[in-house]
Amino acid sequence: MEQAILDFAKQFAYEPTVEHSETLKTYTSFLLTGMGGSHLAADIVKNILPEIDLTIHHDYGVAPVSKEKSAQSLFIASSYSGNTEEVVEGYRQAKAAGTAIAVLATGGTLIALAKADGTPYIQIPDTGIQPRSALGFSLLALLKIMKQDALLSQIQQLQHLLDPASLQKQGEEIASKLEEKTPIIYASQKNLSIAYNWKIKCNETGKIPAFYNTIPELNHNEMNGFDLQENSRHLAKQFCVILLSDDTDHPQNIKRMQVVKELYEARGITTMEIPLSGATSEEKIFTSILTADWVAITLAKHYGHEAEQVPMIEEFKQKIT
Repeated sequence: MEQAILDFAKQFAYEPTVEHSETLKTYTSFLLTGMGGSHLAADIVKNILPEIDLTIHHDYGVAPVSKEKSAQSLFIASSYSGNTEEVVEGYRQAKAAGTAIAVLATGGTLIALAKADGTPYIQIPDTGIQPRSALGFSLLALLKIMKQDALLSQIQQLQHLLDPASLQKQGEEIASKLEEKTPIIYASQKNLSIAYNWKIKCNETGKIPAFYNTIPELNHNEMNGFDLQENSRHLAKQFCVILLSDDTDHPQNIKRMQVVKELYEARGITTMEIPLSGATSEEKIFTSILTADWVAITLAKHYGHEAEQVPMIEEFKQKIT
């Protein structure tokens, strides 16, 4: 896992190739089904290009949309392993409905189906790392299948801009403040994908509970759960709220985040502000995500957990087969 973090920037040198590209038309609407690490790239696309018509579905099958929109959309079956049952079902449903399909996977059932059916696909490099660690490969492949070539070229520059090793010390310092705490990660709605990545890094790599929410939504519900009184104050002791601040957020959301920090601290809740840094939105995103990687792997070491594998998820899969 540590080597995967150190090598992460190299993923942006990847040049994805679309097989059966002759049948891949240009679309303005996209429906992606992906679970776990296989939808993280789509989340980031939505962050960078909020205007894009991209529906992300985290369930069996295909996102429910009107027949008119479905007829004009490209369904993207995204599964790192190629065997995720929710996504395979989505592929088969889309195929039966006559929906245009593309596949992103390292292999497995989906690549076999795409080869047999003449479906456009990109076979992502299988370097033996976990899906959450292959985000560079997945993002470039997704942009290629969506024909977002300008953004793809722009993001490939991250191979020269990111320095994962330089973020290790900051990640370790943050992790030291999270020991014996449960992190709750807050970001603006615009940066939801970053907060979510922090959460899953803590869950899958650190093997600890972690949660996330977004501003301004949490100001209308969740924050009131932290208005703790004498008889309930002990409930907050286990939490540390991480605020991912961004100077490009809506001015009121910047203000909201600072007021949340002030109100929480006044009630004895541990908070930590971590500003996003970078010259571009994509540099900010991946610098923060790499910091989260170092936080999570340091916490795994602290608790004596193996950082890479996800044994409980594998146990679950066996029980539902």
